[in-house]
Amino acid sequence: MKILVAVKRVVDYNVKIRVKSDNTGVDIANVKMSMNPFDEIAVEEAVRLKEAGIATEIVVVSAGTTQCQETLRTALAIGADRAILVEADAELQPLAVAKILKALVEKEQAQIVILGKQAIDDDSNQTGQMLASLLDVPQATFASKVVVADGKVSVTREVDGGLETISLVLPAVITTDLRLNEPRYVTLPNIMKSKKKTLEITKPEDLGVDIAPRLKTIKVEEPPKRSAGVMVADVAALVDKLKNEAKVI
Repeated sequence: MKILVAVKRVVDYNVKIRVKSDNTGVDIANVKMSMNPFDEIAVEEAVRLKEAGIATEIVVVSAGTTQCQETLRTALAIGADRAILVEADAELQPLAVAKILKALVEKEQAQIVILGKQAIDDDSNQTGQMLASLLDVPQATFASKVVVADGKVSVTREVDGGLETISLVLPAVITTDLRLNEPRYVTLPNIMKSKKKTLEITKPEDLGVDIAPRLKTIKVEEPPKRSAGVMVADVAALVDKLKNEAKVI
């Protein structure tokens, strides 16, 4: 069984985001970049399935600039077998990424596709669902547990009311939630081994995919700063402020 995992290079989650002075986007100059945390969970889950003898090969895919090779090498160090970079300098929106992944899934004949449920930069939470629709295969989003057996995959999902378990016939698309697993620490020996693994570079046009943006960002702004809290003398004063100032009661 072959598993394809999509990973994205994003601003590291520990970095405080700065908006550009012209409000055209986020400033990423000289900013630490890393693998999207949800995608790291997706890679870890694929590696665990291989270690359990269920998967035979793990292919990691990223779409973006040349620097995405660093992210792919990290995925290879975690345990993926080989990597594919779809190199593109243009902005890649969720539908374009889904089309790229569809072309690669069909080329690689992957039985399971695992993605993070969303990227922490745009928070779109769309690519996995779009990919499943384009491929016309079952999907399970927000996975907190994955069990593969007898040509099917049982996925426990995190939903508003608690947990939901569904069974999918392969091939299928799965998106990961935070509680699915805890990614392993990448050791130096594995980082060195990853440099010897295959990393193929291709272009969207080689896959026959149109990546032209369909959405336009008008303006990016920081959220308004929160005002300081106010201390009140007693419950009566609190009720008065809630009623007359905040007007919430």
